[in-house]
Amino acid sequence: MKISITGRKVNLRDNFKELATKKLSRFDRIFDEDAQANVVVTLERNRQTVEITIKSRGRIYRAEATDFEMNDALDQVISALGRQIRKNKTRLEKEIHSTALDQYVQDYLHSPEEESGEYNIVRKKHFFVKPLSVEEAILQMNLLGHQFFMFRDEESGEINVVYKRKDGNYGLLEPDVE
Repeated sequence: MKISITGRKVNLRDNFKELATKKLSRFDRIFDEDAQANVVVTLERNRQTVEITIKSRGRIYRAEATDFEMNDALDQVISALGRQIRKNKTRLEKEIHSTALDQYVQDYLHSPEEESGEYNIVRKKHFFVKPLSVEEAILQMNLLGHQFFMFRDEESGEINVVYKRKDGNYGLLEPDVE
């Protein structure tokens, strides 16, 4: 990730720049090398405002915090960015999930059933199931190019599956309470 640090109405010390770079480096595993992070520190009336904007693959993540100490404001901004990234983790890693789900579907569709009537499970996948609305789940399924998508319904909290029907419409699988 490329990081630029700017001070407005304040001279930034090297130790703050190193601290900001170190704290942003925890996001390196999520963002690729082309991601750009802009850190802007502004001094206004004895209060320090730290603003961080990360641009990656057409998405923008931004957080801002104001405190008496710029290091405290930096900690607040890093926490806020972490929450935003966790919230959108599925969208950020769609290539990874797309590959994993494609492999799962391929393995499932091409795994022969044994003669004894038992199913031969050749691969297991674990992935984060995010709370979404049905519309968001359909959008995510279409972004991934899949025929189905498992998600946690944000209203009921239950695991649901949306799928694309042969007629071009969509279906929703919901668990029965009984």
